[in-house]
Amino acid sequence: MPKLATPLSESHIRALQPRATRYSVADGHGLILEIMPTGKKVWRFRYTLDGRRQPMVTIGDYQLMSLRVARARAQKYAEIVAQGLSPVSIARQDRGAEKRVDVLRDAAELYLASAMARKSDEYRRTTRRALDKDILPAIGHKPIAQVTTEDIQSICDAIKSRGAPQMALHTRNVARRLFAFLIARQLTSVNPADAIVARTIATQDSRSRVLTGSEIGTLVRTIHTSSIRRPLKLALHLLVLTMVNKSELIEATWREFDLDAGVWTIPAARASNGRERRVYLSGQALAMLRELRDSKSSRNFVFPSTRGSEDRPIAKGTLNQAVKTLGLQGEHFVLHDFRRTGSSHLRDLLQSADDKDALAVANDTDAVREMQLWADYVDARAEEQASSPMGTP
Repeated sequence: MPKLATPLSESHIRALQPRATRYSVADGHGLILEIMPTGKKVWRFRYTLDGRRQPMVTIGDYQLMSLRVARARAQKYAEIVAQGLSPVSIARQDRGAEKRVDVLRDAAELYLASAMARKSDEYRRTTRRALDKDILPAIGHKPIAQVTTEDIQSICDAIKSRGAPQMALHTRNVARRLFAFLIARQLTSVNPADAIVARTIATQDSRSRVLTGSEIGTLVRTIHTSSIRRPLKLALHLLVLTMVNKSELIEATWREFDLDAGVWTIPAARASNGRERRVYLSGQALAMLRELRDSKSSRNFVFPSTRGSEDRPIAKGTLNQAVKTLGLQGEHFVLHDFRRTGSSHLRDLLQSADDKDALAVANDTDAVREMQLWADYVDARAEEQASSPMGTP
Protein backbone atom coordinates (compact mmCIF):
# COMPACT_ATOMS: atom_id res chain seq x y z
CA MET A 1 0.00 0.00 0.00
CA PRO A 2 1.51 3.39 -1.00
CA LYS A 3 2.52 5.69 1.81
CA LEU A 4 0.09 8.57 2.30
CA ALA A 5 1.53 12.07 2.18
CA THR A 6 1.37 14.20 5.32
CA PRO A 7 -0.79 17.25 4.51
CA LEU A 8 1.13 20.48 4.27
CA SER A 9 0.53 23.59 6.36
CA GLU A 10 1.36 27.22 5.67
CA SER A 11 4.01 27.24 8.40
CA HIS A 12 5.61 24.08 6.96
CA ILE A 13 5.66 25.58 3.49
CA ARG A 14 7.25 28.82 4.67
CA ALA A 15 10.00 26.81 6.38
CA LEU A 16 10.99 24.97 3.17
CA GLN A 17 14.40 26.21 2.01
CA PRO A 18 15.89 26.00 -1.51
CA ARG A 19 18.54 23.40 -2.31
CA ALA A 20 21.14 23.05 -5.02
CA THR A 21 18.60 21.23 -7.19
CA ARG A 22 14.85 21.56 -7.25
CA TYR A 23 12.79 19.19 -5.12
CA SER A 24 9.15 18.64 -4.27
CA VAL A 25 6.96 17.86 -1.27
CA ALA A 26 3.55 16.24 -1.51
CA ASP A 27 0.32 17.43 0.09
CA GLY A 28 -1.67 14.40 -1.05
CA HIS A 29 -4.32 13.66 -3.69
CA GLY A 30 -1.96 14.64 -6.50
CA LEU A 31 -1.04 18.09 -5.18
CA ILE A 32 2.66 18.78 -4.78
CA LEU A 33 4.78 21.84 -4.16
CA GLU A 34 8.00 22.19 -6.11
CA ILE A 35 10.81 24.29 -4.61
CA MET A 36 13.31 25.77 -7.07
CA PRO A 37 17.00 26.56 -6.35
CA THR A 38 16.02 30.24 -6.60
CA GLY A 39 13.57 29.80 -3.71
CA LYS A 40 10.51 30.07 -5.92
CA LYS A 41 7.71 27.62 -5.01
CA VAL A 42 5.22 26.28 -7.54
CA TRP A 43 2.05 24.25 -7.11
CA ARG A 44 1.75 21.30 -9.48
CA PHE A 45 -0.69 18.44 -10.02
CA ARG A 46 0.61 14.91 -10.52
CA TYR A 47 -1.70 12.34 -12.13
CA THR A 48 -1.98 9.11 -14.10
CA LEU A 49 -4.14 8.70 -17.19
CA ASP A 50 -4.79 5.47 -19.09
CA GLY A 51 -2.40 3.67 -16.74
CA ARG A 52 0.50 5.98 -17.51
CA ARG A 53 2.10 8.70 -15.40
CA GLN A 54 1.61 12.00 -17.22
CA PRO A 55 3.72 15.18 -17.16
CA MET A 56 2.76 17.29 -14.18
CA VAL A 57 0.26 20.12 -14.62
CA THR A 58 1.28 23.53 -13.27
CA ILE A 59 -1.37 24.99 -10.97
CA GLY A 60 0.29 28.28 -10.04
CA ASP A 61 2.88 30.12 -7.97
CA TYR A 62 2.78 29.71 -4.22
CA GLN A 63 3.36 33.47 -3.95
CA LEU A 64 -0.02 34.12 -5.51
CA MET A 65 -2.08 31.16 -4.39
CA SER A 66 -3.07 29.91 -0.96
CA LEU A 67 -2.87 26.26 0.06
CA ARG A 68 -6.67 26.16 0.22
CA VAL A 69 -7.04 27.36 -3.39
CA ALA A 70 -4.32 24.99 -4.63
CA ARG A 71 -6.12 22.05 -3.00
CA ALA A 72 -9.38 23.08 -4.62
CA ARG A 73 -7.68 23.23 -8.03
CA ALA A 74 -6.10 19.80 -7.52
CA GLN A 75 -9.49 18.35 -6.57
CA LYS A 76 -11.02 19.89 -9.69
CA TYR A 77 -8.33 18.38 -11.93
CA ALA A 78 -8.64 14.99 -10.21
CA GLU A 79 -12.35 14.94 -11.07
CA ILE A 80 -11.50 15.65 -14.71
CA VAL A 81 -8.96 12.81 -14.73
CA ALA A 82 -11.55 10.48 -13.21
CA GLN A 83 -13.63 11.06 -16.34
CA GLY A 84 -10.71 9.84 -18.46
CA LEU A 85 -9.80 13.35 -19.65
CA SER A 86 -6.64 15.42 -19.44
CA PRO A 87 -6.77 18.55 -17.22
CA VAL A 88 -4.00 20.35 -19.12
CA SER A 89 -6.18 22.73 -21.13
CA ILE A 90 -8.37 23.62 -18.14
CA ALA A 91 -5.29 24.29 -16.01
CA ARG A 92 -3.92 26.57 -18.73
CA GLN A 93 -7.19 28.52 -18.76
CA ASP A 94 -7.12 28.80 -14.96
CA ARG A 95 -3.60 30.20 -14.99
CA GLY A 96 -4.55 32.69 -17.68
CA ALA A 97 -7.38 33.99 -15.53
CA GLU A 98 -5.26 34.19 -12.37
CA LYS A 99 -5.13 37.68 -10.89
CA ARG A 100 -1.70 38.98 -10.05
CA VAL A 101 -1.03 40.22 -6.54
CA ASP A 102 0.40 43.65 -7.23
CA VAL A 103 -1.55 46.03 -5.01
CA LEU A 104 -2.15 45.84 -1.28
CA ARG A 105 -5.89 45.08 -1.58
CA ASP A 106 -5.19 41.87 -3.53
CA ALA A 107 -2.36 40.99 -1.15
CA ALA A 108 -4.72 41.36 1.81
CA GLU A 109 -7.18 38.91 0.24
CA LEU A 110 -4.37 36.39 -0.25
CA TYR A 111 -3.35 36.92 3.38
CA LEU A 112 -6.88 36.33 4.65
CA ALA A 113 -7.26 33.19 2.55
CA SER A 114 -3.89 31.74 3.53
CA ALA A 115 -2.79 32.89 6.98
CA MET A 116 -6.27 33.10 8.52
CA ALA A 117 -7.46 29.61 7.53
CA ARG A 118 -6.88 28.01 10.94
CA LYS A 119 -7.53 31.06 13.11
CA SER A 120 -10.63 31.48 15.25
CA ASP A 121 -13.71 33.21 13.88
CA GLU A 122 -13.14 36.14 16.23
CA TYR A 123 -9.49 36.51 15.16
CA ARG A 124 -10.46 36.50 11.48
CA ARG A 125 -13.28 38.96 12.12
CA THR A 126 -11.14 41.51 13.97
CA THR A 127 -8.36 41.20 11.38
CA ARG A 128 -10.73 41.75 8.48
CA ARG A 129 -12.36 44.66 10.29
CA ALA A 130 -9.02 46.45 10.69
CA LEU A 131 -8.26 45.88 7.02
CA ASP A 132 -11.69 46.87 5.69
CA LYS A 133 -12.32 49.81 8.00
CA ASP A 134 -8.98 51.61 8.04
CA ILE A 135 -6.08 50.03 6.14
CA LEU A 136 -7.53 49.23 2.71
CA PRO A 137 -9.63 52.40 2.26
CA ALA A 138 -6.47 54.44 2.83
CA ILE A 139 -3.78 52.45 0.98
CA GLY A 140 -5.45 49.41 -0.59
CA HIS A 141 -4.88 50.86 -4.05
CA LYS A 142 -1.11 51.25 -3.59
CA PRO A 143 1.44 48.80 -5.01
CA ILE A 144 2.77 46.65 -2.17
CA ALA A 145 6.34 47.93 -2.47
CA GLN A 146 5.20 51.56 -2.33
CA VAL A 147 3.50 51.35 1.06
CA THR A 148 5.61 53.35 3.52
CA THR A 149 5.98 53.65 7.28
CA GLU A 150 4.41 57.09 6.97
CA ASP A 151 1.31 55.47 5.42
CA ILE A 152 0.86 53.14 8.39
CA GLN A 153 1.61 55.92 10.88
CA SER A 154 -0.99 58.15 9.25
CA ILE A 155 -3.63 55.43 9.55
CA CYS A 156 -2.80 54.90 13.23
CA ASP A 157 -2.91 58.64 13.91
CA ALA A 158 -6.34 58.90 12.30
CA ILE A 159 -7.67 56.11 14.51
CA LYS A 160 -6.15 57.71 17.62
CA SER A 161 -7.91 60.95 16.72
CA ARG A 162 -11.19 59.06 17.00
CA GLY A 163 -10.34 58.38 20.64
CA ALA A 164 -9.34 54.75 20.03
CA PRO A 165 -5.59 54.30 20.69
CA GLN A 166 -5.92 50.58 21.43
CA MET A 167 -7.67 50.08 18.08
CA ALA A 168 -4.85 52.06 16.46
CA LEU A 169 -2.32 49.68 18.01
CA HIS A 170 -4.34 46.66 16.89
CA THR A 171 -4.45 48.05 13.34
CA ARG A 172 -0.68 48.60 13.34
CA ASN A 173 -0.25 44.97 14.45
CA VAL A 174 -2.51 43.73 11.65
CA ALA A 175 -0.45 45.69 9.11
CA ARG A 176 2.75 44.29 10.60
CA ARG A 177 1.52 40.69 10.35
CA LEU A 178 0.25 41.27 6.81
CA PHE A 179 3.64 42.50 5.60
CA ALA A 180 5.48 39.72 7.44
CA PHE A 181 3.31 37.29 5.47
CA LEU A 182 4.07 39.10 2.19
CA ILE A 183 7.80 39.00 2.92
CA ALA A 184 7.58 35.25 3.49
CA ARG A 185 5.81 34.97 0.13
CA GLN A 186 8.60 37.05 -1.48
CA LEU A 187 6.07 39.64 -2.59
CA THR A 188 7.98 42.43 -0.83
CA SER A 189 11.18 42.82 1.16
CA VAL A 190 10.35 45.53 3.72
CA ASN A 191 7.83 45.67 6.56
CA PRO A 192 6.76 49.35 6.86
CA ALA A 193 4.99 48.72 10.21
CA ASP A 194 8.15 47.48 11.94
CA ALA A 195 9.49 50.98 12.50
CA ILE A 196 6.41 52.11 14.43
CA VAL A 197 7.01 51.55 18.15
CA ALA A 198 3.93 50.24 19.97
CA ARG A 199 4.25 52.56 22.97
CA THR A 200 4.07 55.60 20.68
CA ILE A 201 0.55 54.53 19.70
CA ALA A 202 -1.00 53.24 22.91
CA THR A 203 -0.16 52.11 26.42
CA GLN A 204 -2.11 50.14 28.95
CA ASP A 205 -3.50 53.41 30.37
CA SER A 206 -4.16 55.23 27.11
CA ARG A 207 -7.79 54.26 26.71
CA SER A 208 -9.74 57.42 27.59
CA ARG A 209 -12.93 57.28 25.54
CA VAL A 210 -15.89 58.97 27.24
CA LEU A 211 -19.23 59.02 25.44
CA THR A 212 -20.91 62.42 25.20
CA GLY A 213 -24.40 63.04 26.58
CA SER A 214 -25.80 62.89 23.05
CA GLU A 215 -24.00 59.59 22.37
CA ILE A 216 -25.37 58.13 25.60
CA GLY A 217 -28.91 59.03 24.57
CA THR A 218 -28.46 57.63 21.08
CA LEU A 219 -26.94 54.46 22.47
CA VAL A 220 -29.77 53.77 24.92
CA ARG A 221 -32.46 54.55 22.35
CA THR A 222 -30.75 52.32 19.78
CA ILE A 223 -30.45 49.47 22.27
CA HIS A 224 -34.17 49.46 23.03
CA THR A 225 -35.36 49.87 19.43
CA SER A 226 -33.03 47.18 18.08
CA SER A 227 -33.94 43.59 17.27
CA ILE A 228 -31.62 41.99 19.83
CA ARG A 229 -33.16 39.82 22.55
CA ARG A 230 -34.85 41.65 25.41
CA PRO A 231 -32.47 40.29 28.10
CA LEU A 232 -29.48 41.58 26.10
CA LYS A 233 -31.11 45.01 25.83
CA LEU A 234 -31.49 45.08 29.59
CA ALA A 235 -27.93 43.83 30.11
CA LEU A 236 -26.46 46.63 28.00
CA HIS A 237 -28.64 49.23 29.69
CA LEU A 238 -27.64 47.90 33.12
CA LEU A 239 -23.96 48.16 32.16
CA VAL A 240 -24.55 51.87 31.56
CA LEU A 241 -26.49 52.40 34.79
CA THR A 242 -24.43 50.31 37.23
CA MET A 243 -20.94 51.07 35.84
CA VAL A 244 -19.73 47.54 36.64
CA ASN A 245 -17.38 45.43 34.54
CA LYS A 246 -18.90 43.27 31.84
CA SER A 247 -17.90 40.00 33.52
CA GLU A 248 -19.31 41.18 36.85
CA LEU A 249 -22.70 41.66 35.21
CA ILE A 250 -23.02 38.66 32.91
CA GLU A 251 -21.88 36.19 35.60
CA ALA A 252 -24.13 37.69 38.28
CA THR A 253 -26.33 35.28 40.26
CA TRP A 254 -29.66 36.08 41.89
CA ARG A 255 -28.38 35.36 45.39
CA GLU A 256 -26.11 38.42 45.08
CA PHE A 257 -29.13 40.76 44.90
CA ASP A 258 -31.37 42.21 47.58
CA LEU A 259 -33.93 43.93 45.39
CA ASP A 260 -35.98 45.10 48.36
CA ALA A 261 -32.96 46.94 49.75
CA GLY A 262 -31.78 48.00 46.30
CA VAL A 263 -28.31 46.54 46.78
CA TRP A 264 -26.18 44.20 44.70
CA THR A 265 -23.24 42.64 46.56
CA ILE A 266 -20.52 41.40 44.21
CA PRO A 267 -18.43 38.79 46.07
CA ALA A 268 -14.66 39.19 46.24
CA ALA A 269 -14.15 36.13 44.05
CA ARG A 270 -15.95 37.88 41.19
CA ALA A 271 -15.18 41.54 41.82
CA SER A 272 -12.67 43.12 39.44
CA ASN A 273 -10.61 44.49 42.33
CA GLY A 274 -10.67 41.25 44.33
CA ARG A 275 -12.68 42.80 47.17
CA GLU A 276 -16.37 42.44 47.97
CA ARG A 277 -18.24 45.41 46.53
CA ARG A 278 -21.73 46.82 47.06
CA VAL A 279 -23.48 48.36 44.07
CA TYR A 280 -26.47 50.56 44.90
CA LEU A 281 -29.28 50.30 42.39
CA SER A 282 -31.36 53.09 40.90
CA GLY A 283 -35.08 52.73 40.44
CA GLN A 284 -34.56 52.12 36.73
CA ALA A 285 -32.02 49.35 37.38
CA LEU A 286 -34.32 47.72 39.94
CA ALA A 287 -37.20 47.70 37.44
CA MET A 288 -35.05 45.95 34.85
CA LEU A 289 -33.80 43.37 37.36
CA ARG A 290 -37.34 42.62 38.55
CA GLU A 291 -38.37 42.09 34.94
CA LEU A 292 -35.50 39.65 34.47
CA ARG A 293 -36.34 37.86 37.73
CA ASP A 294 -40.01 37.54 36.77
CA SER A 295 -39.07 35.94 33.45
CA LYS A 296 -37.87 32.91 35.46
CA SER A 297 -35.46 31.86 32.72
CA SER A 298 -32.94 30.74 35.36
CA ARG A 299 -33.04 30.23 39.13
CA ASN A 300 -29.31 30.88 39.33
CA PHE A 301 -27.98 33.32 36.72
CA VAL A 302 -29.43 36.72 35.91
CA PHE A 303 -28.35 36.35 32.28
CA PRO A 304 -28.47 32.63 31.47
CA SER A 305 -27.27 31.17 28.19
CA THR A 306 -29.97 30.03 25.80
CA ARG A 307 -27.72 27.32 24.34
CA GLY A 308 -27.80 23.82 25.75
CA SER A 309 -29.54 22.48 28.82
CA GLU A 310 -26.78 23.39 31.31
CA ASP A 311 -27.52 26.36 33.56
CA ARG A 312 -24.69 28.79 32.83
CA PRO A 313 -24.33 32.49 32.02
CA ILE A 314 -24.13 33.94 28.55
CA ALA A 315 -20.74 33.85 26.84
CA LYS A 316 -18.35 36.75 27.44
CA GLY A 317 -18.50 37.79 23.78
CA THR A 318 -22.30 37.94 23.63
CA LEU A 319 -22.65 41.58 24.65
CA ASN A 320 -19.79 42.65 22.37
CA GLN A 321 -21.58 41.03 19.47
CA ALA A 322 -24.86 42.63 20.51
CA VAL A 323 -23.22 46.07 20.37
CA LYS A 324 -21.89 45.36 16.88
CA THR A 325 -25.38 44.47 15.63
CA LEU A 326 -26.65 47.89 16.70
CA GLY A 327 -24.84 49.45 13.74
CA LEU A 328 -24.00 52.65 15.62
CA GLN A 329 -22.23 55.33 13.61
CA GLY A 330 -19.45 57.55 14.93
CA GLU A 331 -16.38 56.96 16.99
CA HIS A 332 -15.40 53.47 18.02
CA PHE A 333 -16.09 52.49 21.63
CA VAL A 334 -15.87 49.35 23.76
CA LEU A 335 -18.06 48.13 26.61
CA HIS A 336 -15.56 49.22 29.24
CA ASP A 337 -16.14 52.80 28.06
CA PHE A 338 -19.57 52.64 29.74
CA ARG A 339 -17.91 52.50 33.15
CA ARG A 340 -15.54 55.36 32.40
CA THR A 341 -18.37 57.37 30.86
CA GLY A 342 -20.61 56.95 33.90
CA SER A 343 -17.88 57.91 36.35
CA SER A 344 -16.92 60.99 34.32
CA HIS A 345 -20.46 62.29 33.87
CA LEU A 346 -21.49 61.57 37.47
CA ARG A 347 -18.47 63.50 38.73
CA ASP A 348 -19.49 66.47 36.58
CA LEU A 349 -23.10 66.20 37.75
CA LEU A 350 -22.07 66.30 41.40
CA GLN A 351 -19.73 69.25 40.88
CA SER A 352 -22.22 71.33 38.91
CA ALA A 353 -25.38 70.46 40.83
CA ASP A 354 -27.51 73.57 41.44
CA ASP A 355 -30.78 72.23 42.78
CA LYS A 356 -31.62 71.13 46.29
CA ASP A 357 -31.69 67.41 45.66
CA ALA A 358 -28.45 67.39 43.70
CA LEU A 359 -26.72 69.53 46.31
CA ALA A 360 -27.78 67.00 48.91
CA VAL A 361 -26.13 64.33 46.82
CA ALA A 362 -22.95 66.36 46.58
CA ASN A 363 -22.75 66.56 50.37
CA ASP A 364 -24.09 63.11 51.14
CA THR A 365 -22.25 59.80 50.98
CA ASP A 366 -25.47 58.00 50.14
CA ALA A 367 -24.46 56.21 46.94
CA VAL A 368 -28.10 55.37 46.25
CA ARG A 369 -28.83 59.00 45.46
CA GLU A 370 -25.74 59.29 43.29
CA MET A 371 -26.76 56.26 41.22
CA GLN A 372 -30.27 57.65 40.92
CA LEU A 373 -28.90 60.98 39.71
CA TRP A 374 -26.89 59.16 37.04
CA ALA A 375 -29.86 57.02 35.95
CA ASP A 376 -32.07 60.11 35.63
CA TYR A 377 -29.39 61.82 33.54
CA VAL A 378 -29.25 58.80 31.18
CA ASP A 379 -33.06 58.83 30.90
CA ALA A 380 -33.03 62.53 30.06
CA ARG A 381 -30.43 62.11 27.34
CA ALA A 382 -32.42 59.24 25.84
CA GLU A 383 -35.65 61.24 25.97
CA GLU A 384 -33.95 63.98 23.95
CA GLN A 385 -33.37 61.49 21.13
CA ALA A 386 -37.02 60.52 20.69
CA SER A 387 -40.41 61.38 22.11
CA SER A 388 -41.68 57.82 22.47
CA PRO A 389 -41.42 55.97 25.82
CA MET A 390 -38.10 54.26 26.35
CA GLY A 391 -37.51 50.61 26.92
CA THR A 392 -40.68 49.08 25.53
CA PRO A 393 -40.24 45.44 24.55
